[in-house]
Amino acid sequence: MQHPAMTPPLLTADLPGVGGQIRVQIDDFEVEEVPSYEPCGTGDHLFLWIEKRGMAPEFFTRTLAQRLGTHPGNIGTAGLKDRYAVTRQWVSVPKACAPRVAQLDGDGLRVLQTAWHTNKLKTGHLRGNRFRILIRQANRAVDVNAILQRIRTQGLPNFYGPQRFGRAGSTVELGWQCLTGHTPQRIRPFLFRLALSAVQSLLFNDYLMRRLRDGLFRTVVAGDVMAKWPHGGLFVARDVAVEQQRLDARQTVTTGPMFGSKTFPAESVAAEREAAVLRDHQLEPAIFQRFGKLMMGTRRPNLIYIDDLSAQWQPEGLRLSFTLPAGSYATVLLAEVMKTSLADTEGMGTSLADTEGMGIEGPDSDPG
Repeated sequence: MQHPAMTPPLLTADLPGVGGQIRVQIDDFEVEEVPSYEPCGTGDHLFLWIEKRGMAPEFFTRTLAQRLGTHPGNIGTAGLKDRYAVTRQWVSVPKACAPRVAQLDGDGLRVLQTAWHTNKLKTGHLRGNRFRILIRQANRAVDVNAILQRIRTQGLPNFYGPQRFGRAGSTVELGWQCLTGHTPQRIRPFLFRLALSAVQSLLFNDYLMRRLRDGLFRTVVAGDVMAKWPHGGLFVARDVAVEQQRLDARQTVTTGPMFGSKTFPAESVAAEREAAVLRDHQLEPAIFQRFGKLMMGTRRPNLIYIDDLSAQWQPEGLRLSFTLPAGSYATVLLAEVMKTSLADTEGMGTSLADTEGMGIEGPDSDPG
């Protein structure tokens, strides 16, 4: 299944991209967590600031547990990180593991810092991720600053990247089967949840794609659900002129639906636009009631601002540096810069495992 929303339109489609390749070498791709909080210095949980190189996320926690002599369930992470990258993140372990921390270094792992804290690190305790990405064989004749300036000015469409949907859409296809009760066999609870969430993500991409198509990317429509930027509460836009001024001033952003049984409802024109997405997919709103907490729904910002977005030409190629809020995809930004189809950039940027731990796009999470 290849729905157009898996390869959504670009904000800078009229500007040429630099092309090129990423992940030629492990060091070409760096990801560093921006935590929600720093360890306080006391407590029964040891926080480890760990660098890993070329290690799959599912193997990461198992390796930590094995070397520390504890159960994998005792390892706390805010999110899991890309395999084909150099990544740095906080991990929490029980106090009893402290004597064995020295055994962690080696085979792609290195402990950079330790600190004590009062609670275990949990999924979603993450503000964002800082990226440094080298694009090799990039076209130096392209004016990359024109692309970056438009994104800095207008924001980046907050689409889900292709890895959200699985190879050739396999995860979202399974999600449709789960949603309609036609799963061919019993599946693991984690995969069931992941597949349902992939459907929600596809519907969001479809909704946002229609906004771009209709020239409404930076336009408030009556009944839009707004969110304070960079974080804050949700509210409905009833005075469109006032809310347009606030959006233009970067005080707020519009949001799109992660459809579910308790999604914060839009009103008026905005509600009709959201309902049209469900109708076109032959879905009734009541279908989400069947899945309880798995599909409660939430809201997701339609656009994000990247205040530290920069690019530098180096002998090896173009080096991009930027920070994304939790739940947003480097894939989407790279597609704008490189003009490489999102379908062809699978594996770029935030990994699927990572975004599951970012606390924004899960079916029962809050957009912050």
